[in-house]
Amino acid sequence: MGLWDAFLNWLRSLFFKQEMELSLIGLQNAGKTSLVNVIATGGYSEDMIPTVGFNMRKVTKGNVTIKLWDLGGQPRFRSMWERYCRAVSAIVYVVDAADRESLQISKSELHDLLSKPSLAGIPLLILGNKVDKPEALSKQDFAEQMEVRSISNREVFYFMISCKNSTNINSVIDWLVKHSKSKS
Repeated sequence: MGLWDAFLNWLRSLFFKQEMELSLIGLQNAGKTSLVNVIATGGYSEDMIPTVGFNMRKVTKGNVTIKLWDLGGQPRFRSMWERYCRAVSAIVYVVDAADRESLQISKSELHDLLSKPSLAGIPLLILGNKVDKPEALSKQDFAEQMEVRSISNREVFYFMISCKNSTNINSVIDWLVKHSKSKS
């Protein structure tokens, strides 16, 4: 059955290619680059170097090619976020769910970004990362702290993930693939 499925996927990819472009944003040390690496390779590394400016990586999952813009989260790079979020298939906002001291700043940055008219209507995926840590918020507390329910005028979804343990990474990929745009 696996060989047959592989053949069908290959055949579909000849006729139905899908592409999407995403911007991964969030404060420094939230796990954006780790997420890119886990999606691309399935591997996690403790020794990540902070992103300075931005990185771009293309990943193919089945018949979907995903262009990932991994944007630096340091204060001096946050003004670039809007520019890289325009006309993307979705905005992925990564939050360190175990860093309670930075949650208010993260929430403020997210809501400020979403207030920009150029980003109206772009789907938003909020990821509470580092749920493997004991101090991580629960899904309900995370949604309340980030004021997820107050976000309107766009599709919003959120997952609690762990890049380190690959918790819910497949659910994230499934959500992203469902939001890809067909190119034929």
